[in-house]
Amino acid sequence: MSHHTDQNARAARPGGAVWALVITSVAGFMAALDNLVVTTALPSIREDLGGGLHDLEWTVSAYTLTFAVLLMFGAALGDRFGRRRLFLVGISIFTVASAAAALAPGIDSLIAARAVQGAGAAIMMPLTLTLLTAAVPAAKRGMAYGIWGAVNGLAIASGPLIGGSLTEHISWQWIFWLNVPLGIALLPLARLRLAESYGTGARLDIPGTLLASGGLFGIVYGLVRGPADGWTGRLVLTGLFAGGALLVGFVIYSTRAKNPMLPMRLFRSRAFSGINAASMLMFLGMFGSIFLLSQYMQGVLGYSPTEAGLRMLPWTGMPMLVAPIAGILADRIGGRPVVATGLFLQAAGLAYMASVVTVDVSYAAQLPGLIISGVGMALFFAPASHLVMSSVRASEQGVASGANNALREVGGALGIAVMASIFSAQGGYETGQSFVDGLRPALVTGASVVALAGVAALIIPSRRRAEAAENPAEQAPERVLETAAG
Repeated sequence: MSHHTDQNARAARPGGAVWALVITSVAGFMAALDNLVVTTALPSIREDLGGGLHDLEWTVSAYTLTFAVLLMFGAALGDRFGRRRLFLVGISIFTVASAAAALAPGIDSLIAARAVQGAGAAIMMPLTLTLLTAAVPAAKRGMAYGIWGAVNGLAIASGPLIGGSLTEHISWQWIFWLNVPLGIALLPLARLRLAESYGTGARLDIPGTLLASGGLFGIVYGLVRGPADGWTGRLVLTGLFAGGALLVGFVIYSTRAKNPMLPMRLFRSRAFSGINAASMLMFLGMFGSIFLLSQYMQGVLGYSPTEAGLRMLPWTGMPMLVAPIAGILADRIGGRPVVATGLFLQAAGLAYMASVVTVDVSYAAQLPGLIISGVGMALFFAPASHLVMSSVRASEQGVASGANNALREVGGALGIAVMASIFSAQGGYETGQSFVDGLRPALVTGASVVALAGVAALIIPSRRRAEAAENPAEQAPERVLETAAG
């Protein structure tokens, strides 16, 4: 027991919360950035390493696949063997794989390095939230999640800008070298400044892990390859059907197992179900839109990668300004109204963009859409994390964070797949006009999906009702750590 007390003293040490916020935000930034950082560098990678469009898509997909598939497993490992310890393992794998990607001699070795990078990110990412929750007192969590969410949102959004600038001014290898000094700096900091914490201490759920990972792999594989190989391709259909069947098996198994990886009773909570549905739909609408819009700015409007990234800033930079305010608002009035408002604003911004895109639209005409979308995205990120973490017991926060991150990733992969299919069915890359013809219906779809996410957010019980039911996650952080170390 003495070493738990010692941990609690360390967790409550002044500055502990600030260090935890810095370390988890930087780690989250690295993992989220690598989702989309490669998109603007693809033409340069193709020139250097060769390979067809099919291979290029794999440099994005290999990362998304391993990341989405292993998230739940990463969270479970952290709960079992120590969250800080596994966090350090995740950072190490990610950093080494980033160096391997930068040094890749050919397209195949680059794809392999990206897959390993995704595995490292999957271990690191869900633990950032659990470690942050353990270090920050309950009353300040909304603001802490706000800043964490802002940094994450910034990474997803600035991925194309950072990737474009590095590729244009130095070389594409630098989008991977960037992670190496960050990872090396994080290792000693995380070791010295974060307190160790554990989940329930239950044994690892091997059947559940295999079913969930296999199911996610099949579905994400099918979605990622669908637009390239055709939706009726044998492998694509096999992936989707087998993946779906395995996930159904996972749900049935988890309702009966004694210590399942993802307890299905969590979904009985309207708060947990609502926020997870909203997160998945939000990422579906947003990822697909950013993916197409950054190409539209370069391919149709003729901006360089850096110019395109800078012009996206009113959307992508807004989380830095608004997210901390959103976190404080969520602490005051509860997360539900803030999240729902953010999602409806984002849907409005995408709908506006769909109405103004033409071959030669002026930047001034696009600006209102970018700003509205940016404010909407910022209002979503902070309170969403808070709602996920406060909808479950302290000992289950690792599992909840892993599940939520996995659903977001699947949403993101789905978004790129769905939007790319709508885009290629209605238009294409031949001329500026055909790009706009495909982009418009894709953006309308994105707006509708994000509006649906807003409706899902309204399912979440209001704060007064949530507080009437006892809320175990709002215990003092010392108690959280004791239960977590249990």
